[in-house]
Amino acid sequence: MLSIFSFVGFTFLVAIISYLATRKTNENSSDGYFLGGRSLTAGVIAGSLLLTNLSTEQIVGLNGQAYSNGLSVMAWETLAAIAMVVTAIFLLPRYLKGGLTTIPQFLKRRFDTTTKTLVSGLFLTGYVVVLLPIILYSGSIAISGMFDIPNLLGVSHTQSIWICVWGIGIIGSIYAIFGGLKAVAISDSINAIGLLIGGLLIPLFGITLIGDGSFFEGLSALTTENPDKLKSMGNASDPVPFYTIFTGMMLVQLFYWGTNQQIIQRALGAKNLQEGQKGLLLASFIKILGPIIVVLPGIIAFHLFDGNLETADQAYPMLVNKVLPAEWIGFFAAVLFGAILSSFNSVLNSSVTLFGIDIYKQHINKKADEKTIVKYGKLFGVLLAIASMCIAPLLLGQDSLFDYLQKVNGIYSIPILTIFLVGYLTKKVPAIAAKVGLISGVVLYVTYIFVDAYFPKVFTGLHFLDIMAILFILNIAIMLFIGRKFPREEEFVQSYTQQVDIKPWPYAKKAGLFICIIVIGVYYYFS
Repeated sequence: MLSIFSFVGFTFLVAIISYLATRKTNENSSDGYFLGGRSLTAGVIAGSLLLTNLSTEQIVGLNGQAYSNGLSVMAWETLAAIAMVVTAIFLLPRYLKGGLTTIPQFLKRRFDTTTKTLVSGLFLTGYVVVLLPIILYSGSIAISGMFDIPNLLGVSHTQSIWICVWGIGIIGSIYAIFGGLKAVAISDSINAIGLLIGGLLIPLFGITLIGDGSFFEGLSALTTENPDKLKSMGNASDPVPFYTIFTGMMLVQLFYWGTNQQIIQRALGAKNLQEGQKGLLLASFIKILGPIIVVLPGIIAFHLFDGNLETADQAYPMLVNKVLPAEWIGFFAAVLFGAILSSFNSVLNSSVTLFGIDIYKQHINKKADEKTIVKYGKLFGVLLAIASMCIAPLLLGQDSLFDYLQKVNGIYSIPILTIFLVGYLTKKVPAIAAKVGLISGVVLYVTYIFVDAYFPKVFTGLHFLDIMAILFILNIAIMLFIGRKFPREEEFVQSYTQQVDIKPWPYAKKAGLFICIIVIGVYYYFS
């Protein structure tokens, strides 16, 4: 009972602080609702970025992969830091100079309105079919397990998942739809602090348990008894073979941290370029420590349970129940609940933004004022939330949610990244090339997923990250070929309508270089 009270108390505390911090923001305007009035500071941006990214599909999924395969899966975390450095130094200045509210707005200027709409629609499809349901489902698995919902309410496991999905979905929708980006970002920042504290306690208690009360003896046992689990460079049979870092891994990271509306919207809401850059770089530095929370516990679980768990994704929940004192359960559940809400409401808020700005205003009601755009954006958000809550329980029984998420995301991540890079780096590639590249990228990757599912021998020896890299190069080649045969009549000239001060942070490049050196050093140390 104490754990439930602490869970509810912490959750309400976050909600109250978020309300007090956002009540004076004008959320009837596009900038106010979608970008928090362009007033976000470095600390808020960093906290929101981290918690938007970090949720149960990673905490449970990556620790499950680490339980099975060891430290090599840390690539999903540590290499993100390099992608965030690239975004801070090279992409964010361009975004803020252009006064962008959504990333696809650039595509309208560079190519045409149809390209922008196709990309916005692709984002929204990926969010409602893949990302939102997985966030809800994985979060429900965690919450149901921690509070033992089936026994508490006298329901079946399936029914408990439905209950948790709708509970998380409704609360997350209230934050995202009725609070706007600033409410999401403020609540994210508070929960980020709790998640860092709780997330660090799990490996601390786990290592101490291994050492029978001595942290250092436990650390010695962990590093000497299973040394293969602590190698950063994965082999061909691992979820992340080392060579894939140089094929599709960095492409996925650049898409996620540099062009994904769900993520970059936090930096677009910065009060100026300096705050945006400092926020991204602070988050990238903290991201290097991510494996302590999302990888190390899986290795600890392998040691404690002798590798005998029924499924790898049980590693983290079982470890929490084994090492965390009973009085801490409620607090940690509340923090984990905050992480789930953060990812859900962040994606939902980005979806509302994409629909309101790129679809409703552009195609449904071109004369709509900003208050009307926000109103119908919120209505769309409600429908999107309901759809994702209906889809989420259908994922019951998936073997590896994290693998599923990363693999399926390639349907839209690689085509979108391709046309963005070609758009920024060339001046004469026409709009038709973007449309062809987008459609060919989606069709070819869907074809790969279908063939790999039913005829797995066809792609023996090729990782899905390899396929992403191959299709990325192929799509670029297609777009450049079209651009050579049917170039634009006039070269594209970027126009700037900046809304905030775009003076860069003087130490951005030095800080970015320092972070990249640390990442390389970590890989070298654990090689």
